[in-house]
Amino acid sequence: MRKIVVFSGAGISADSGLKTFRDADGLWEGHAVEEVATPQAWQKDKSTVLRFYNERRAQLLTVEPNAAHSSLVDLEKAFRVSIITQNVDDLHERAGSSHVLHLHGELFKARSEKNQNLIVPWKKDIHLGDLAEDGAQLRPHVVWFGEAVPAMDEAVRLVSKADLLIVVGTSLLVYPAAGLIHYCSSNCQIHYIDPNPNEDIQGRGSRWHLWRGTAAEKMPLLASSLINKT
Repeated sequence: MRKIVVFSGAGISADSGLKTFRDADGLWEGHAVEEVATPQAWQKDKSTVLRFYNERRAQLLTVEPNAAHSSLVDLEKAFRVSIITQNVDDLHERAGSSHVLHLHGELFKARSEKNQNLIVPWKKDIHLGDLAEDGAQLRPHVVWFGEAVPAMDEAVRLVSKADLLIVVGTSLLVYPAAGLIHYCSSNCQIHYIDPNPNEDIQGRGSRWHLWRGTAAEKMPLLASSLINKT
């Protein structure tokens, strides 16, 4: 059975109503990245960081998976599908996808600020004084800018074995995640879904197949096309 790896980003969740990481003005819900998504921000003002992610967690509870998420579940009927996502939401899992690797953590988990491996499920607000088993303050289980990406080695392994790669909802501009495409084998076909692809993507060669449109529009069409060819 052919192996399909899906690399998803904020655009696939935007079609469910979740805002992408940065708005056009470079802010996220009025906050600069440096204020809420770096280790320095955490050390400077834990209350603000916790409040920001508490709001993101609450918003996530109000949305549902969209047609793009559902079509990836359909793909599992005909292919071995692994999803590598930059997203910290659980929409892939809620839709029913079986194999999801979160590069940047998960909103519905928390972890010790001193031990990144001490992780607990967490769907409510995190407050100052909420402690992990080691006595340290709980923080969002999210990889912030400037932190290592522990799941990267597994992501590289998955991409290197893919027969087909689907890139959806990501501009391929944020590293190190964007570098994953360089680990594809030479015969791996790449399907790229984006409503406004940059010029670099448009000129990458014959194994790149561009689907110009949103994730919810084009992912079901691509999934149907691939299933019908089996």
